Formats: sequence, C-alpha cells, structure tokens
Amino acid sequence: MPGKISLPTIILVTLILFSLSLAGGTFYLLQKEQVKVVILQQKLEDVTTKQKIAEAKLSESEKLIGELQVKLKDSDNQIETLTSSLEQEKTARQEALSAVEQLKGDLEKQKNLRQDLEKKLSQTQEEIKKAQTKLNELDAQKKDLEAKVKNLEEQAKNIELGTISVTPPAEAVPGEQQQQPQQQQQQPQPQQQQQALLQRPSLAPLEGKVLVVNKDYNFAVLNLGAKEGTKIGDVFSVYHNEQYLGDVKVEKLHEHMAAAVFVSGNVKDKVLEGDKVVQKVK
Repeated sequence: MPGKISLPTIILVTLILFSLSLAGGTFYLLQKEQVKVVILQQKLEDVTTKQKIAEAKLSESEKLIGELQVKLKDSDNQIETLTSSLEQEKTARQEALSAVEQLKGDLEKQKNLRQDLEKKLSQTQEEIKKAQTKLNELDAQKKDLEAKVKNLEEQAKNIELGTISVTPPAEAVPGEQQQQPQQQQQQPQPQQQQQALLQRPSLAPLEGKVLVVNKDYNFAVLNLGAKEGTKIGDVFSVYHNEQYLGDVKVEKLHEHMAAAVFVSGNVKDKVLEGDKVVQKVK
C-alpha cells in the first residue's frame, strides 16, 4: 500500500529522533560537566594558594617556635642561676642571723661587764673621796701641830731655854700622802683600759657593706672582720647610693664580720642592708 508508511521506516525515524535526543542530552551534560570542571579548577587554584599561604605561615610559626624554645632555654638557665644565687643568699642570711644572735649574747655580756665596771668605778671614786677627806683631815691636824710647835718655840725663846726641837707626829702624814697617790696611780682605771684597748693603729681604708641592721640594739653587722684587717674601735662611714649617712664604730670582731654601733642616734633610721661602708683613716 503506497499510502502507508512502512514499519521499518517508522522504526528508523524513531531511532534517528532518539539518537538526536541522546546526542543533544549528551552535549548538554558535557557542557555542564565542563562548567563544573572549570569551577573545580578555580577552587583547586584557590585551595593551592591558601595551602601555600598556610605553609608559609607554618614555616614562620616553626621559626618562631624555635626562637621561643631558645629563649625558654635561656630563661631556664637564668632561673637556675637565680635559684642558686637565692640559695646562697639564704645561706648567707642564716649565717648572718646566727652571728647576730651570737652578737646579741656578746653584747649582753658586754653590757653586764660595763655595768660591773661602772659600779666598781663608782665604788673607787667613793673610796677616793673618802681618802681625800681623810687627807684633808690629816692636813688640818698637821697645820694644828705646826702651830703648836711654833707657839712652843716662841715660849721657849721668851724664857731663854734655847730652841726647842719638836718632831710632830704629823710628819708621818706627808708620807701617807705620798703613798696614797702612788696607790691611786697603780690602781687600774676601767675607762682608761677600755680606751687603751680601743686605740689601735689604723691600716689602709677598707670598703665593705652592711649585712644586717639591728635598730633595737643600736648596731649593724659589717662584712669586714679581723681577717680583712678590721680592728676594735675602727670607724666606718656609711653611704647609701654614694650619699653619706653617718658613722659606725666597731665594738665586736669575728673572722669575716664585725658589729659596729651607730655613732649618732639618727643614723640607724637611715642605714639599710647593702649600704656601702668605708673605713675612716685616722
């Protein structure tokens, strides 16, 4: 039948249309995939750029961490050094405190000894006053005897019996007067002994520092002792930041430390631990 389309033709046309539809869909999908690929490439480039930036920052961070580790190590070394110094300072402070306690005991003994010496001095002065009173009485008796002898001589001349020689018993008085001053000279004077002990020849000027200040007992502990050349009675000037504060005088000595009293009362309120001391040259 010429007016009818054959079945193979219909199938062929259908296949052609299907192929065209399939080709169009494939082309559309391909275009879409290409767009996605371009977008992914841009994203990949962005990620790569960010990765490079992150790597640069990471490198800087690693470098900074290395520097911080070096600084941390230096800090640890400094901490160890400071800890060692602190332990040494604690040990020195404990030794100084022990020395202060010992000095307190010594000062108490010195105070008791000074009180005993002052008491003995007072007693000696009283005895001297009594002796002087006795000497004055003997001198008065001597004058009375001399007057009596003179009167007897005058009476003897008047009755022409010659000169009467009288040896008054008071002649023994000058001998006593001579012996007593000698005894007084031989008697030791406590204050003179202390002054003699305090007077020593001075050496070259010494320099040191104040270890401890004790305001209650009015003294300071210096880091200069007998082995450094310090002597009893040495006077040191105290300086704080090169400013003169006053003087202290050594009264007690140890091997490497000395106890020095404040010469003036207001010095103890100014002196601090660590202040410099310089020996005064006599």
